[in-house]
Amino acid sequence: MNYSTIKKTAVAATLVAALGFAGTAQAQQVFGGRSQYRTWSIGVQGGITTPNNVIGGGNAFGQKVGYFQNKVGEYYGLTVRKQFSHLFGLEVEANRGKIKTYNHDLSGPKAENALGARSVETSVNWAASLNGVFQLGTIDFLRRENAVNFYAKVGLGAMAYNPVQYANNDFSGTVVYDNSGKWGEGIIGDRDKNDDGRDNKLTAFVPVGVGAKFKLSEVVALNLGYTMNFTDDQIYGPARQSSYKGKFSTVMAGLEFTLGSKDKQNLTFANPVATLYDELKDPSLRNEVEALKQRVSTLEGTVNTLSADADGDGVSDKFDKCPGTPAGTPVDGSGCPIKFPEPVVENVTSNGYYAPIQFEFDSSVLKTSSYSTLDKLAKELRDNNSSVALDGYASAEGSESYNLTLSKDRANSVKQYLVNAGVSSSSITAQGYGEKNPVASNATEEGRVQNRRVEIKK
Repeated sequence: MNYSTIKKTAVAATLVAALGFAGTAQAQQVFGGRSQYRTWSIGVQGGITTPNNVIGGGNAFGQKVGYFQNKVGEYYGLTVRKQFSHLFGLEVEANRGKIKTYNHDLSGPKAENALGARSVETSVNWAASLNGVFQLGTIDFLRRENAVNFYAKVGLGAMAYNPVQYANNDFSGTVVYDNSGKWGEGIIGDRDKNDDGRDNKLTAFVPVGVGAKFKLSEVVALNLGYTMNFTDDQIYGPARQSSYKGKFSTVMAGLEFTLGSKDKQNLTFANPVATLYDELKDPSLRNEVEALKQRVSTLEGTVNTLSADADGDGVSDKFDKCPGTPAGTPVDGSGCPIKFPEPVVENVTSNGYYAPIQFEFDSSVLKTSSYSTLDKLAKELRDNNSSVALDGYASAEGSESYNLTLSKDRANSVKQYLVNAGVSSSSITAQGYGEKNPVASNATEEGRVQNRRVEIKK
């Protein structure tokens, strides 16, 4: 397979996955949304490299398959990942290490390229990539939160490397090729050296891998993975066949630490869809739901008891001190009828005279309670074109001359109200008599209140 095609396909898949899945995850509102989960994590990892991969193909440094044998090298790094849904996340990965390969003594010619190299050690000073990580499945897809997840990843990255070729097959002897300090500007894809003083060459690579994660605690997970890395460059240095493209694989183990509050689920291991089946499939949860229903039923019974109101007065029977109150009766907080003071209504007396108009102490200002009586009187005077006499009086407090003036003022206040109501002034006679003709004793306040009046005579 052409590795350029692999890289382009992987790049397209990564971009489509990043945009499509992330967009879907953004729009998805599973229960409370992503805010109810922990979505950020960091990881550390270490492992080994091998210059071949499981899909086969020639070794980029060898003349034929099998001439150069696999030799493991060390590789380590870290990751930062954002989980957008329980199916997809984006990961930034950074690594460094070494890739080794050599020519076995029994496998053929001693020299595998024009320089006579029999072994090569490529130092990967740094490699960084952006990967789309796809959750493939779990051990139990009906569990609300799983302990084992399987995943695949694909991405695009860049790495800085420098190969060193040796004359011997054990990475010793004469160094027949080492371009350290002689690389050019470091543009990805530029394979020409120009003695620019660069220690490493840059190239693009496509990581494609699979793995499994094992939940150890609410914070820590064990991450095991295998990744094939494809490049368009001869990462092992000059070879007899320049058509070979560099590739290598990594086998890694690491620990992943989830960030955020422990009270929230880890979205990597959460299965929101499975929660829809919990009540049917999980006996413990079903029992918990039934117990909750029983508690709710008990609370409803208590509420019904407390809210029972047989007489409908708005006060629960438990607190009603006056049960059986007739419907519509205003009651207080204890359910007993409220006794309102009866208003004084001034109206026509049985003998044809209107009840006296009462006044406050030392006042000639009409009370608002007198307005209805005076309005009726005014209407009657207008309709019948009749006349009326107004006699003003005062209680026995103060001097006689003062009380005489006060009584006249009271009579004139009533007259003025009637005139304002449309009654002719000529049909109204207003007189003041001071303390004369008391209707009650001036020795008590109750009596004095009755004496502060204007009598209406027709």
